[in-house]
Amino acid sequence: MASLGQQLARRKPIVFQRRHHDGQELARNLGTFQLMMFGVGATIGTGIFFVLSEAIPLAGPAVILSFLLAAVAAGLSALCYAELASSIPVSGSSYSFSYHALGEGAAVLVGGCVLLEYGVAVSAVAVGWSGYFNELLDHLFGWQLPAALSRSFVPGDDGAATGGILNLPAIVLVILCMLLLIRGASESATVNAIMVMVKLGVLTLFIVIGFSAFTADHFDNFFGQAAGISGAAGVIFFSFIGLDAVATASEEVRNPQKAIPRAILGALLIVTVFYVLVCIAGLAAQPVEWFGTPEAGEAGLAKIMELVTGMPIWATILSAGAVISVFSVTLVTLYGQTRILFSISRDGMVSKRFLQVSPKYGTPVFNTIVVSLLVALVAGFVPSDYLWDSVSFGTLVAFSVVAISLMVLRRRNPELERPFRVPLYPVVPILTVVVCVYVLTSLRPITWIICVSWLAVVFVFYLFYGRRHATLGDYTSDEQIAEPIHPEDER
Repeated sequence: MASLGQQLARRKPIVFQRRHHDGQELARNLGTFQLMMFGVGATIGTGIFFVLSEAIPLAGPAVILSFLLAAVAAGLSALCYAELASSIPVSGSSYSFSYHALGEGAAVLVGGCVLLEYGVAVSAVAVGWSGYFNELLDHLFGWQLPAALSRSFVPGDDGAATGGILNLPAIVLVILCMLLLIRGASESATVNAIMVMVKLGVLTLFIVIGFSAFTADHFDNFFGQAAGISGAAGVIFFSFIGLDAVATASEEVRNPQKAIPRAILGALLIVTVFYVLVCIAGLAAQPVEWFGTPEAGEAGLAKIMELVTGMPIWATILSAGAVISVFSVTLVTLYGQTRILFSISRDGMVSKRFLQVSPKYGTPVFNTIVVSLLVALVAGFVPSDYLWDSVSFGTLVAFSVVAISLMVLRRRNPELERPFRVPLYPVVPILTVVVCVYVLTSLRPITWIICVSWLAVVFVFYLFYGRRHATLGDYTSDEQIAEPIHPEDER
């Protein structure tokens, strides 16, 4: 067996297979529009519906700049993703890109980051969805689920008792998404596209009503909390996970070399416009101080609608839209995690059972069930206070590594076909790394402790299992390590 140093440094060759491998490949049923809606579906609904109450108290009115800073970092990274996804269109996204460019050691750590990123994101969003679901029940029927069944027993950041036992709605949401993903990626994409259109319509309604109550005084002392701009950007950044989720679908897309770049850039544009407009509308309607109250922390946008109009019907409509839209975030993010684990399994780093594809549904059923159950447990028993920043950590690391991988592959594999090329190279990837590292430094120390501890666990698992079962360790032909690209996919 090769030494540990040699194993950590070995890179996966860029080889594409020219025949189908039954049972280990996913059906290619997705088009550009469905993929773009995947990106929007995984992004809009998290930062807007939940994070305003976390970010505005940090930066005040300057939180608008926090959203723009996060969008710039995501936009720079989106260009890098677009180039790599067009040249290596596989389901592993940043994990696979780093394996090809930086080697097995980097891939292990990036894989750990993105598994944490996606798993925690699904849990956090499901917990937030529970609040809007209860709000909707209250508006429609005048009652809510008791605290014992809608909150974790674990105290939040304030240390106060919650009165809860488990967050049942969050668990149910994850299980529903699991059943839909098992049914098929194409069916999931269609349902997601419908839910995305609903959420965009609801947010447009919020923007109109928010601007109708525009109060310029709410933007006074705009830079009074400027020191919190980067911290707020760090909290917000997790919501741009949708761009990475687009790349995880590469293996199930028709003509991925063209569809992936278009979908990533289109989703980024839609998301950024809506994020900034909703943020401005929220601040226009309510003062900064309001966003730090308990009322703003649960179903905050619905509360704003009710306060502005004085009519519960508008809050009911927004709560219903939030319930639908956040369902789509959970769906796509859970999808992304299963596809990354699928790629990790293909490389032998975890059990091959996660690679098995159902002949009936064309989806990795075992993979989806295991991931969903673990995520559901976290959603049911861990408050969202402990989850948001961990998602940002994983996202920022993944975005940085993608930019570095792009520069390495440009030098090491200049002959690689690149249907999309990053403009202003190497300025864009360098800026991507700089901005991501800047935002990373603003995360709380506890976030670093949690994430580094998790990566230590991942590396220990690699030492005892992954390094001994990695496909690169004993492959005898290129077919064993080839990425699934077929002639009909390249037309």
